[in-house]
Amino acid sequence: MNIPTKPTASLTVERGMPAAPAPLVSAYGSYAKGLLCCLLATVSFGLMFPVMTSALTHIDPFTFTSLRYVVASAAFLVLLQHKEGTAALRLKGEPVLLAWALGSIGFAGFGAFVFLGQQMAGRDGALTASIMMATQPMLGLLVNSAARRVLPPLYSFLFILLSFCGVTLVVTKGDIAGLLHEPQDYAANALIVLGALCWVIYTFGASFFKQWSPLRYTTMTIWLGLTTIIALNVVLFAVHAVAVPTLAEVGAIAPHLLYMGLGAGFIGILSWNLGNRILTPLNGVLFMDVVPLTTFIVSALAGVIATPIQIAGGGMTCAALVLNNLYLRRRGRRVARG
Repeated sequence: MNIPTKPTASLTVERGMPAAPAPLVSAYGSYAKGLLCCLLATVSFGLMFPVMTSALTHIDPFTFTSLRYVVASAAFLVLLQHKEGTAALRLKGEPVLLAWALGSIGFAGFGAFVFLGQQMAGRDGALTASIMMATQPMLGLLVNSAARRVLPPLYSFLFILLSFCGVTLVVTKGDIAGLLHEPQDYAANALIVLGALCWVIYTFGASFFKQWSPLRYTTMTIWLGLTTIIALNVVLFAVHAVAVPTLAEVGAIAPHLLYMGLGAGFIGILSWNLGNRILTPLNGVLFMDVVPLTTFIVSALAGVIATPIQIAGGGMTCAALVLNNLYLRRRGRRVARG
């Protein structure tokens, strides 16, 4: 769940096209504080998928996404009004349509595709979804390269391949032939990838709102995106594609909703923003490796044990993220020296 604190820095450095080496730590706060914030954020993101495994046995992913973002958006609205005043809530003369589109892609797209895919994938859905989150910096590099119409650096491209080879091992449990012969069995995983890509596009879109603070960008887009989420839910209710939840079902997911709305959705994102502001995005992105690690541990405690092949695949994906990060640092220093 990677919302940059400084969109321009995040998109030029983290996405693989560094113009200059990022400072090790910004002057915004202490190094230890930055570490703790990023760790808190990524652990909260990693816990998100096992929590959803349980929630999705009670309610459909579309209704849960609507309820989750009602909770999170209310918290963000209160914080924005407190920090920036009522002027930050006015959208006259602002690119509202673009903000709505990005909010719809980021929040409606991510919530619907990822959690629907996780539900379809069953017990292994949490493991697969968490690995996909660790590939977001790599997906971002591809999106950035496509937008700029330039190829990514060769080594970064190789690390992207390594990352997705790891994902393939997690998804197929080593049975690559099954992926080729029975592709319909992997539709759930394709939805999760699409959801992860939606979040990358949303993050990339922050560069179009340089005049907005990260808090305002998050708050405005989540509220605008919520209109799409609720409209989609109403349509699904009307055509009886999903059932209107009963009070008993809503009560059953109340703990999950509290965590997903205020835990991962509000505190997690705020911690991620602050941690990246202190450490800089180039350093903060390394903590995305904590997401699948947390999910794998929690899933194992719940009885869903990853196979050795899946653990190896997760290790490949995490290693690709670290190696690409080290390569970008070295490349950035060379560019700076001329």
